[in-house]
Amino acid sequence: MGDDSKVNVKIVIIGEAGVGKTSLMSKFVFNTFDDQLQPTIGCDIHNKTMTIDGKNIEVRLWDTAGCERFQTMLPLYYRGCHGAILVYDVTRRDTFNKLRDWLIELENNLTNDDAVVMIVGNKIDKTGRQVSKEDGNQYAKQRSALFIETSAKTNEGVSIAFEELLMKIIQTPGLLDRGSSGINVGENRGNSSGGACNWAANLLSSLWNTVAASG
Repeated sequence: MGDDSKVNVKIVIIGEAGVGKTSLMSKFVFNTFDDQLQPTIGCDIHNKTMTIDGKNIEVRLWDTAGCERFQTMLPLYYRGCHGAILVYDVTRRDTFNKLRDWLIELENNLTNDDAVVMIVGNKIDKTGRQVSKEDGNQYAKQRSALFIETSAKTNEGVSIAFEELLMKIIQTPGLLDRGSSGINVGENRGNSSGGACNWAANLLSSLWNTVAASG
């Protein structure tokens, strides 16, 4: 692949509701922060083009809803992803304890077995911390995941988190060859199984050639 070739990377952002998944994505993509953001319904998709290790990267970020009523749709979002960001709120121990459930679901639905996982402790700008940095780091090490703490509000660690994840994805042998970004994988560019996210993909219609109809 030449240096001027564009590499497509799909990353899903998952975790409990209210941990700041959308805020992290908005800060990374648009450099904006809104503490009055409404909860994500289903999923939201945004793109960012950047250069990592001399490669042109087209990153497609899938921001998923943390609410339980949307979780039956999540396996569709995991398809073909190269990386996953699991977010918890350092001021809410319950969101940290729920990481185990998210990891199990992720592992059960990944189509790329060696997709790179990063665990992110968010909202470090807030008082009342309930999860220490040491606890988060140890948990990530036990699961062979990357780890970082961030604040979407102050921007601390946000760019570093995404850049480290993308670097690891690029450095993982063959990972980018085994799955395409977005709903479709490989040559299956009209697969109707992606229909559940048709409404979200329409937000990026100029970037998608085909999107399956909703079932």
